[in-house]
Amino acid sequence: MQASKKIFFGFTLVLLLAVGLRFFFIWRERNEPVKVPERQSSTYKLSEDDLVSLKHKFQSSLKDAKELNGKRIWVSAGGQMNYYPATASHVDYAHAAGLLLGADPLDVRNFIEQVASKAVFQRIPTGDKQVVMLFSKPTEPEKLYGVPVGYFEQGQYTFYLDEIFFYEDPHVLYKHWPAPVWAAVEKHEVIPDMNERQVQLSLGQVSSSGQNTPGDRTVEFNNNGHPIRVTFVHDKATTITPVN
Repeated sequence: MQASKKIFFGFTLVLLLAVGLRFFFIWRERNEPVKVPERQSSTYKLSEDDLVSLKHKFQSSLKDAKELNGKRIWVSAGGQMNYYPATASHVDYAHAAGLLLGADPLDVRNFIEQVASKAVFQRIPTGDKQVVMLFSKPTEPEKLYGVPVGYFEQGQYTFYLDEIFFYEDPHVLYKHWPAPVWAAVEKHEVIPDMNERQVQLSLGQVSSSGQNTPGDRTVEFNNNGHPIRVTFVHDKATTITPVN
């Protein structure tokens, strides 16, 4: 009997000790200062270009597009879109007048619909009808031109205006770019130390590269049929070579 009591009391003592230790560890855990996890360092830093906020209008109807009538916009997707002589109701697809170049200003006149020629290469799908933006240039306001910017098919419109144009002056959006860089962009040239975004705006978006790290690679820009190869190191143009 005496031995049973000793076993009982010994078991109870162990149980009380375990419970006490459990309460102690819970108390200590709850009263310890909160440890803030250390942030992992990142090698990528946002540039001033990355912080530029571009407007998007997400047009879904001809009425939406016509809100741009009478406004000035600027070419973002340089070197991609042919434009054509136009009247107020028709675009002459058979005779391209030129290529839209980066940062060039355009004054929007109107939007019309027209069946696209199947014989002419277009970057914009033809659909049942193409939507054409009529515009003039500040340097020749008396002339009217047209460029496809969307299409109508199966009862709905698809627009590419947000991808092709700036709705705000890029000189203001990228006001941190040095004056020599803007002078080169306006002449559609490239100078040493320009970054890849600047060269792309200057020479156009039609380009090719066998490397996938923007800012640290060699890119060949079509440059409206006069290709130029540019090598970038740490996002600065270091070697500029015309391609024969």
